[in-house]
Amino acid sequence: MKVEIILIICINAFSIGVKSQIEQETTDNPQQLSTGADSSQTFFIDNPVQLSTGADSSQTFFTEANSVGQGNAAIFEQQLSAVKTQATGTGTCSGGTYNVKDFGAKGDGKTDDCKAIQAAWLAACKCTGSPKVLIPSGTYLTGPVQFFGACKGTTITLQVQGTLKASTNLGHFGQRDWICFGWVRGLILTGGGTFDGQGTASWPYNKCPVTKKCNVLPTNLKFNAMTDTTVKGITSLNSKFFHIGVVNCQKFNVIGVHITAPGDSPNTDGLHFERSSDVTITDSIIATGDDCISIGHGNSRMTIKGITCGPGHGISVGSLGRYQNEGDVNGLLVKNCTLSKTTNGVRLKTWESSPNPSKAINITFEDIIMNNVCNPIIIDQTYCPYVSCESKLPSKVKLQDIFFRRIRGTSSTPIAVWLKCNKNIPCQNVVLQDINLSHPAGAKSTCQNIQAKTLGTVIPTPCKG
Repeated sequence: MKVEIILIICINAFSIGVKSQIEQETTDNPQQLSTGADSSQTFFIDNPVQLSTGADSSQTFFTEANSVGQGNAAIFEQQLSAVKTQATGTGTCSGGTYNVKDFGAKGDGKTDDCKAIQAAWLAACKCTGSPKVLIPSGTYLTGPVQFFGACKGTTITLQVQGTLKASTNLGHFGQRDWICFGWVRGLILTGGGTFDGQGTASWPYNKCPVTKKCNVLPTNLKFNAMTDTTVKGITSLNSKFFHIGVVNCQKFNVIGVHITAPGDSPNTDGLHFERSSDVTITDSIIATGDDCISIGHGNSRMTIKGITCGPGHGISVGSLGRYQNEGDVNGLLVKNCTLSKTTNGVRLKTWESSPNPSKAINITFEDIIMNNVCNPIIIDQTYCPYVSCESKLPSKVKLQDIFFRRIRGTSSTPIAVWLKCNKNIPCQNVVLQDINLSHPAGAKSTCQNIQAKTLGTVIPTPCKG
């Protein structure tokens, strides 16, 4: 049934008006965009059908599947049968390479190659051993593509050597993201290729920076319920929304990725995580319009090393405390990173009026270089990105055992250390050790509801509040 759902979604791109040539510009009807949560929270869905269609519209899939019409029903069935036969075949297989061009992909920059890419994945997914799906050099235009398991192999590799380009017509996505991976164990995504979200045409439709009720645009690459995943050496370019989103994943490794979008591109977070554990992110370059890396709720045992960040909004824990039943953040190490001309440095941010208590504990930022960074060290427990927010109660997110060690460089603002904590649940055991941040007018620090501990030399002079 899952295979048929995937195939129906993909084939409908052909049978209900999505032409084989993706040359149209962004849809004139922005209401076709999905509606969802704020830019950094809970737009990730666990249900496989809802993941395909959107959290707020469980009927979307069935509407699309049944909208083919009587006149196109026979053509639709023929397409479905052809793809199923080509992709699944009969018998068994072990390993092997599945080149998308052998399944009909053109890679000419004009043809929609969704069906061929999907078919190659389905063929590899049914194989034991360590099969590989190859997307060779070329330019492949697609609408939403879904790489779902469970697969039979011990590992499965998606080797992208070419460039995948997302459709610029938002009507092609409905409430789906662009490239989705789900329920796969042992995925290796590699090859040095590029995922180009072509987000420039879509960013004007993104109202999330100014209002809570907003249309959420497609994420470039989304990973849901994955285990033992490696993402290595790929490039994410100009995502319509987040570049890489990870939810409910275990043992997730990111190595040497390159993420880029203009500094003013809205909500283009580089990497965003929710409800995931045993995560490592190393040796990556991120230049984007929002957080280079954002750590949402429910994450544990995360290590981030060797990140070059800028432009962007820095490396952030949060925002936390906005939604019901958020999980704790426990165990984060951010080390050996360089941030340049970002609007924040290393940051923890929580909302006021949290519906439920939660915690962010055991978090360390160390050996960080700041180059002309606004707010190099910041804790903000009154976070609100909008012009105004209804703040009836203090944040219920408890911050404890937070360590800032060996952070040096230059601040673009006089306030280089800003620690604003909750008055009802003050931050506990926040430690500043060997800090050296300068500003031409003299760096300063400001504090509220916190007694931070200091070790070694701390510049600017620590504050008490």
